Amino acid sequence: MMEQQLKIVGVLLVGLALLHAGFPRYFNWAGELKPLSLINRQMVYVHTLFIALVVLLMGLLCLGSAPDLVHTRLGRVVALGLGCFWLARLVVQLVGYSAELWRGKRFETTVHIAFVGLWAYLTGIFFAVYWL
Repeated sequence: MMEQQLKIVGVLLVGLALLHAGFPRYFNWAGELKPLSLINRQMVYVHTLFIALVVLLMGLLCLGSAPDLVHTRLGRVVALGLGCFWLARLVVQLVGYSAELWRGKRFETTVHIAFVGLWAYLTGIFFAVYWL
């Protein structure tokens, strides 16, 4: 049961990592980041690349090592760490972004709610792997 959930998580995380490739165009970074210094512009791109890489590696870990995550002590400790990571991301989603960005806007509200649900799901699965 948990192994199957981890494989679903893996697919979601690989998809999320790939989604990052569209950020520069969707968010018009060429125009929006132009007033920033070169170092700050490049930091946005580099940090986004490494976030995508970490999310991709998490997804591949779940897809390729679900039995190890569920059935070994080290796997469960890794799952605990991943659960803490996604719990922190959930908290940031709830308090780190101004509601002004999404409230009263249908698409943005839908995306906000979807990501709250995704972060909660990821948190719950990884904590369940640790505790079960």
